[in-house]
Amino acid sequence: MKKALIITYYWIPSGGAGVQRWVKFTKYLREFDYEPIIYTPKNPEFPSIDKSFEKDIPTDVTVLKTPIWEPYNVYRNLFGKKNETINAGFISENKKQGWKDKLSIWIRGNFLIPDPRRFWIKPSMKFLTKYLQENPVDAIITTGPPHSMHLIGMGLKKQFPNIPWIADFRDPWTNIDFYKDLNLNRISDKIHHNQERKVIQRADSVIVVSNGMKAEYELLKPKQIQVISNGYDESDVQKTAVQIDQKFSISHIGTLNAARNPKTIWKVLCEICEEIPDFKSDLQIQLIGKVDFSVLEDIRNLNLMDNLLKIDYLTHSDAIAKQQSSQVLMLLINNSGNAKGILTGKFFEYMAAKRPILAVGPVDGDAATILTETEAGIMVDFNDEIATKEAILSYYNCYKTNTLQVNNTSVHRFSRRSLTAELAKLISDL
Repeated sequence: MKKALIITYYWIPSGGAGVQRWVKFTKYLREFDYEPIIYTPKNPEFPSIDKSFEKDIPTDVTVLKTPIWEPYNVYRNLFGKKNETINAGFISENKKQGWKDKLSIWIRGNFLIPDPRRFWIKPSMKFLTKYLQENPVDAIITTGPPHSMHLIGMGLKKQFPNIPWIADFRDPWTNIDFYKDLNLNRISDKIHHNQERKVIQRADSVIVVSNGMKAEYELLKPKQIQVISNGYDESDVQKTAVQIDQKFSISHIGTLNAARNPKTIWKVLCEICEEIPDFKSDLQIQLIGKVDFSVLEDIRNLNLMDNLLKIDYLTHSDAIAKQQSSQVLMLLINNSGNAKGILTGKFFEYMAAKRPILAVGPVDGDAATILTETEAGIMVDFNDEIATKEAILSYYNCYKTNTLQVNNTSVHRFSRRSLTAELAKLISDL
C-alpha cells in the first residue's frame, strides 16, 4: 500500500468545518490503496471540540504530533482576555469590535504572515525532514487554511524534489472574505500574494473545492489544478425516520459572521409576520453555532427575537440530525468577491439531509448551478427582496399543506467515498 503524508492543522478532537474534509479522506483512503499518515500539532488552539469524529479514524492510523507555539496567550495577556477561547473567523459574539480587537487584527495581518501558525513551519521542517529520510512516502499533501501548512509543504518539496506535493485549498488565500479586514499595509499585502503565488506554482498539483476557485487560481499558472469538492458522508446520514419540526423552522447551522448576515431574509420575515397572522406563530428561526453580534442586533430590531432559537454548538452528529429535522435549511454565502466559487462542506450535507434549501448568494455561482441541477433548493440574490419573499412564501404554503419536501437523488456523486476515489486517482497520476 502506498503512503501519503497529510499535513493539517485541524485534526480530531477539533470541531468545526476545517477538520471534516481530511478526516473523511483519511477514513476512505485505504479503500483505494493509500495509507494516510497524519502530521498535526500536539497542542493546537481549537475554537471548538467535537469528539464525534473519532469514530471515523481507524485506530491504527499513524498520527505524528509535534508541539506548536502560537501567539494567542500573548494576545490574551495584552488585551485582558485570559480565559477567552479563540473564535473561528472574524466574529464578535457579544459586542461590536473595539480598538483592541482592531489592533489585534492589524497585528495578525501585518506581522503574522501568512497566519499565527507560522511559528510551526521551521520546527515542522526539521522534524519531517528527518522523518521522511527514515520513512519514505509516495506523496505529501498540505491543506489550508491555515496556509502555513502550505509553506511547510513548499519547504519539503525543496528537500525532497522527487516526492509529489499536493496543495489543497479548502478556502482561498488572498481572496478569502475577511482578507480586506486584516487592514494590510502595501508591503504585507505583497508578501501574502507572493507567498500564495509561490505555493500555487511550485506544488505538483493544486486542489480546490469549486470551479470558481479553479478559474481564480488558473491565473497564477499552476502546474496542475483539479476540483475535488467538499461533500457528505453517507454513514453520517441517519437511516431511521426523523421527526420533522412542528414549527416552520428555518435553520442555519454553523458560524454566522457579519459577512453572511442575511439582512434581506430578516426584513422579509418581518414583513410576512405583519401580513400573515399565522406566520408569526408558526415561524422558528434556528441559529446553531457562533453568531455575530450584528446578526442578533438585526433580528432584535425587526422584532423577531421571540421567533429565535439560538444554540451555541452541536456535535457534528447532532448537527446532522438537526439538518434532517428542519423544515427549511438556510445556506448563506459571503457577499464578497469570491462568492461565486464558494462551496462549503455544509452545502453538501444540507443536500444529503433532503430538506429544502433557501440559499442567499450569487444566482450565477457554483452553488446556484448545483442547486438547479439537483433541484435541492432555491438561490436568491443578496438584495433581491421580491425573490426572497416568493421563495419563503412558496415553502410556507407547502409547509401548511404538509407537502414541503425535495427529491434530490443526484446528490450521491458528492459522497465522501466518491470524492476520495478522485483524490486517490490524482495521487496515482502524479
